[in-house]
Amino acid sequence: MPDLPTERTSEISDDGEDLCCDLPHNGSAASTQQLQQAPLSSEKAQRMAEFLGFLADPNRLRILSILAEQEMCVGDLAMAVGMNESAVSHQLRTLRTIRLVSSRKQGRHVFYRLQDDHVFNFYQAVVEHLDEPAK
Repeated sequence: MPDLPTERTSEISDDGEDLCCDLPHNGSAASTQQLQQAPLSSEKAQRMAEFLGFLADPNRLRILSILAEQEMCVGDLAMAVGMNESAVSHQLRTLRTIRLVSSRKQGRHVFYRLQDDHVFNFYQAVVEHLDEPAK
């Protein structure tokens, strides 16, 4: 395997420590090549950014937090988050579009719940991360 040119990067960290890195790292050329062969595609990165952008709304997150505990109808959700039913319905339509919530009809009422365990696990992971003390 040919020797790869090395390059030295230097940066000052927040605590004033000089951070240096010789690129590429010795012995890591193979793993670097593997990473370059399978990066996140631009199209998938764009879709993920759009998906995460939909979550950047506090009202949607409050609705998700309630639905992580139990399914509810629009009227009960509206009371729980202090919004009118029309606004909650609008948020629920968005959450359904990105497949975070699903619904079931019972008589005249429509009950909403998280789509599946992936959504619940994602929600829980974010909550746990935010509750961790800073290191």
